[in-house]
Amino acid sequence: MGRTRSARHGVALVVATTAIVVGGLAVVATSATAVSPKVTTITLQAAHAYKPKAPAGATDDYHCTLVNPHVKANSYIVASQFFPEGIDVHHAILFMVPPNLATAATAADKGGKGWTCFGESALPGTGLRQISNTPWLSAWAPGHGRDVEPKGTGVYLPKGSMVVMQIHYNLLRGDAPVRAKLMLQTVPAATPLKPLHLSLLPAPPDIPCPAGVTGPLCNRAASLANLGQRFGQDQVDFVNTIEQVCGRNAANPPAGDTTSCDWPVGAGHIVRVTAHMHLLGRAMKIVLNPGKPDQQTILNVTNYNFDYQRSYNLATPIATHPGDTVQVTCTYDPTLRQKLPQLRKLPARFVTWGDGSSDEMCLGILQETA
Repeated sequence: MGRTRSARHGVALVVATTAIVVGGLAVVATSATAVSPKVTTITLQAAHAYKPKAPAGATDDYHCTLVNPHVKANSYIVASQFFPEGIDVHHAILFMVPPNLATAATAADKGGKGWTCFGESALPGTGLRQISNTPWLSAWAPGHGRDVEPKGTGVYLPKGSMVVMQIHYNLLRGDAPVRAKLMLQTVPAATPLKPLHLSLLPAPPDIPCPAGVTGPLCNRAASLANLGQRFGQDQVDFVNTIEQVCGRNAANPPAGDTTSCDWPVGAGHIVRVTAHMHLLGRAMKIVLNPGKPDQQTILNVTNYNFDYQRSYNLATPIATHPGDTVQVTCTYDPTLRQKLPQLRKLPARFVTWGDGSSDEMCLGILQETA
């Protein structure tokens, strides 16, 4: 048993640490004993190592692992850290499974072996039907370390909840077995914190092959068909959906090295923002109420680096009101596909939104309080 002192969240804490094993998972419970709020640290590791394997013709694997933090009371997550434990981990999303879906998640887990989970939903066979019922708790990408929520805020974690670690493996980097870990730090729900809400604001990349580069997959329709072969028709449907939501003709959207989309936001305060693209990404700008007198730039990343991604806590929360919009704009360098070691041996292609490391994303992530 060790003792440490912390001043996080504005209080002095004397912390006692105890290592235990629950259900085959290594759990370290750390409780603040001197003053409230009581802080508990739960460290979970996948029950089994997983060796990634890609579908035929693909170089990526998405695999979901269920872990049980054995939350006995309603809590807030105030910090987290994901440990990829392998260079082939492209990114990870941590989803909450509420108590009413725990049985379904446990059945899908097949004795701790997990399940394949391409797409946006944490639970198998649900498509987008359960996406709002299994919210993100946190996300990890290269460059992330310990993720501390903005002061005075927390992510709600009801008692009896479970957690899904959705891990994207990039087999262009390797395929060694991985046994990922996760750390959550929680405080009781009675702690006077503002609950965080997360908004995902995508824009659809439509990036043609660079001038002078040719190949069968430089045709957008052929590229989308290939995307469906690699990840399933749901992935193509998602591409078409965000094209339509962003006001484009899904069959013939505008193509270029830049993409943009406006999203409505409600009343609240933006306290944190994150930019996510893949290997061709070069810049992202997120603007509140573009073109209006009260236009305000929330984030402007001009030197995006996939290997150094991070979340930005705003020094001053930005208020939003009904009727406001947030515009997300991403810029890419398609010539990197012929230059980067991970990509240059792959066939040239018209690049769209996709789950693969050789596909692209444009995703602005906002965390807000009411």
